[in-house]
Amino acid sequence: MPSVDYYIQNMISTIREKGFHHQRILDAMRKTPRHHFVPKGTSLVEAYADRPVPLGEEQTISQPSTVAFMLDLLELSAGLHVLEVGTGTGWNAALIKHLIGAKGDITTLECIPHLAKAAALILAKLNLDVNVIQGDGSRGYPPKAPYDRIIVTCAAPFIYSAWTEQLNPAGIIVAPIGAYHQEMIKAIKHENDFSVQRHGLFRFVPLRVM
Repeated sequence: MPSVDYYIQNMISTIREKGFHHQRILDAMRKTPRHHFVPKGTSLVEAYADRPVPLGEEQTISQPSTVAFMLDLLELSAGLHVLEVGTGTGWNAALIKHLIGAKGDITTLECIPHLAKAAALILAKLNLDVNVIQGDGSRGYPPKAPYDRIIVTCAAPFIYSAWTEQLNPAGIIVAPIGAYHQEMIKAIKHENDFSVQRHGLFRFVPLRVM
């Protein structure tokens, strides 16, 4: 039977074949084995395929190539203060933590209690310092604001005012916006407004507003 490293390398190769070559993000994926974050009973083939993995309750872990693309748009570097909306079981949060380093800080919001609990347990077992909060992602998380970066891993109808208000000047929001299909939006905050870039159509599970 092939090793875990074999499946990880296959995943990385698939992402590269799609034209993605951001080495820091690919290295973070190597350090953060995806099979730790999928439901029990998921095969290694499924865990490392370039497609979403169902988590139940109509939730998924996003497709690896999509995750890599979004993290690239987010322009992460060491020491940044990040908010994630839509934890799932924590794989994306773990990747972000590797990319922002020990001096960086990430808070991740998940509205489904058992997923938030599972993510917190997995991240703790992997010795990753991530703040997992069970709550409504549309409200952001004021106690830790302001943020340098906000990433939304579920489909939102629009960019919520709570997110823009909790973002630092020159901060970046990356989010899939829309109903059945979503447009990937990168919004950069300026002194009095935002500049918006559009990066193609995607399909995400919807944001749940409590």
